Amino acid sequence: MIKRLICAAVFSGTIATNVNAEELRFTVWTGSKAHLDMLNDIANGFKQTHPDVTVRYDTIPFGDYVQKLTLQMAGGNPPDLGWLLENSAPAFVEAGALADVSKTLHATENYNYADFSTSAMGLWTKDDSVYGIPFSTSPFLVYYNKSLYDAAGLETPDQRATDGTWTWEQLKKDAATLRNADAGVWGYETVDGQGYSARVWHNLIPIIRAYGGNAWTDGTCHLDSPEAVKAIKLFHNMIYVDGSAVPPGEQGDFFSGKSALTVTQISRVSKLADANFDWGIAPLPAGPAGNAATVGQAAVVAFAQGKNKEIAAEFLAYMTSAKNVAKMAEFFPPARKSVLEGDAFLSSNPAITPAQMKIVAQGIENGSVLPSHEHFPQIEAKARPEFDALWSKDADIQATMTKLCQGIQPLL
Repeated sequence: MIKRLICAAVFSGTIATNVNAEELRFTVWTGSKAHLDMLNDIANGFKQTHPDVTVRYDTIPFGDYVQKLTLQMAGGNPPDLGWLLENSAPAFVEAGALADVSKTLHATENYNYADFSTSAMGLWTKDDSVYGIPFSTSPFLVYYNKSLYDAAGLETPDQRATDGTWTWEQLKKDAATLRNADAGVWGYETVDGQGYSARVWHNLIPIIRAYGGNAWTDGTCHLDSPEAVKAIKLFHNMIYVDGSAVPPGEQGDFFSGKSALTVTQISRVSKLADANFDWGIAPLPAGPAGNAATVGQAAVVAFAQGKNKEIAAEFLAYMTSAKNVAKMAEFFPPARKSVLEGDAFLSSNPAITPAQMKIVAQGIENGSVLPSHEHFPQIEAKARPEFDALWSKDADIQATMTKLCQGIQPLL
């Protein structure tokens, strides 16, 4: 349905008529004050050379982002610019929903397009066209409650990562040990607490890859492989055997101290500004197949049906310049090599030590991007009932994943 909406929006010929020509509407999925203050600072910098242009950031909740964005486009109210995740890139590019900004980028003085590696740009280019610039190539990390670890006398995840004993099995054991039902503290919370719905892929793929599995390769689904099933069983046991993972329908919230461990990205560190506990970060655990760093990527894009395409492309170039990528690096690890490899990146976020930022940089260097496909919206919709079926105590994981692969295989 989502891809049909994208195509309908592109070919309807309808554009927004209620947006001031000098206002750029920019959709994002963050409501964080720290993030928005930083983004508004960049917009104010653009205003110095474009005094008649105002940038308005429009927050859409993450779980609804793609659906609401495509509904806006189909309804004749497309934004000028926005954030877009890696799993949506192929569908939006294929549907012609994104503007080619290559000419503007190459015409922008000192832009240094070559600063982005070919691999970083892979999802956002087609032939000589450029449809987006990554502003965040962010590895998934383990955040842990150091106060709880210290109280329990446990070796911390970053210490285990150093001595080579940090595995998913160890995380499972730690989560069970640190679970304190009397205090309302869970052992492990899924990615953003949404690992059963909006972020089910983000939750399961890192574990599956560490166990030697994958989502799909060369048009073939592998989510029903023995490796993938074993990985999912590990997580399933955390919910229904150990009782250590926050189950569907419950709230844990690592950031308020109600969970000992979670997996998320560096942008969420702003939520720990007022934390009343000590915390730390560590790489994703290893599995039988070794380390499997996983990266989420998001890009700034300009929409093909936006009313202000020329100025939108100029703002995209300004926002993704080396200067502004360095600003965003506090929360969003950069794809620009010059910024990522610079000493300033290691101290870009005052809440994170240089040693911790090295963990982030290593995750980018060694990580693989989350699965993407031009039919990903349809794949996600087709897989949803089977993913939902996993979350019961008596779920037959092998049968469920076999059915899931059978359902999505024609789309691959």
